[in-house]
Amino acid sequence: MEYATLNNGIKCPVVGIGTFMIAPPDAENSVREALKMGYRLVDTAAAYINERAVGHGIKESGVAREEVFISTKLWPSEYENENAVDETLERLGVDYVDLLYLHQPAGNWLNGYRMLEKAYRDGRAKSIGISNFEGKYIAELETKWEIAPQFIQVEAHPYFTQKELRKTLDKYGIKIMAWYPLGHGDKSLISEPIFTELAKKYGKSNAQVILRWHTQMGFTVIPGSKNVAHIKDNAEIFDFTLSDYEMAEIAKLNKGARYYNGTEEQLAGYAMWQPTYETR
Repeated sequence: MEYATLNNGIKCPVVGIGTFMIAPPDAENSVREALKMGYRLVDTAAAYINERAVGHGIKESGVAREEVFISTKLWPSEYENENAVDETLERLGVDYVDLLYLHQPAGNWLNGYRMLEKAYRDGRAKSIGISNFEGKYIAELETKWEIAPQFIQVEAHPYFTQKELRKTLDKYGIKIMAWYPLGHGDKSLISEPIFTELAKKYGKSNAQVILRWHTQMGFTVIPGSKNVAHIKDNAEIFDFTLSDYEMAEIAKLNKGARYYNGTEEQLAGYAMWQPTYETR
């Protein structure tokens, strides 16, 4: 496993197990098995309704808590709940998380960010982040934060490299954690000739080449899966390195094309949905 050093000096694995759209029993199994095979980054969210299962999976893995980098997210309906951070920790069964995000730039997000900063100062969150804060939202937050975030979680892949956003992020050393890292499973992207060629050259799958591209771009990736074989494959990307020439060839694929095509307002509007929580 390779690690990235964040702008606060903390180290984070560059590949983790994601749990988006994975039901609690499967999330528990995926997390447990991923940690057993060497993963050390786990990503979840209140909105995924599987935080308790993720917490159980971590405990069942037998891996010490301090070795696991746990990332989760507060939903906008919690941005004015002064107990939201403690409730998140309770669901996960931990005393702190390694990364705590705001999930959407909606509702009273500035108050939500102040909650993150407080959790960071008192040690309940070792690092903080923002999810889907692009365009005007990141521009506004940049003028108001007291503590710069360590991460932003956004859509990123070879068709959409977040080139413009990175101009802002690079000023502060903010890392990207990519969602849709494989283009939402788009066969057109995964089957691009350059990936097929490189997969053959390095004895890897096209998906593994794309994930390696992410890590060499400086991105962190959290592909989710219920398939243990796929989980294993997703982490086996550190025994080869793409050359500068190969990275430049892949860069030619960037066309500024997203798979999520909603407006910033529509993305923020997801906050109208209210998650329910596992009771287990």
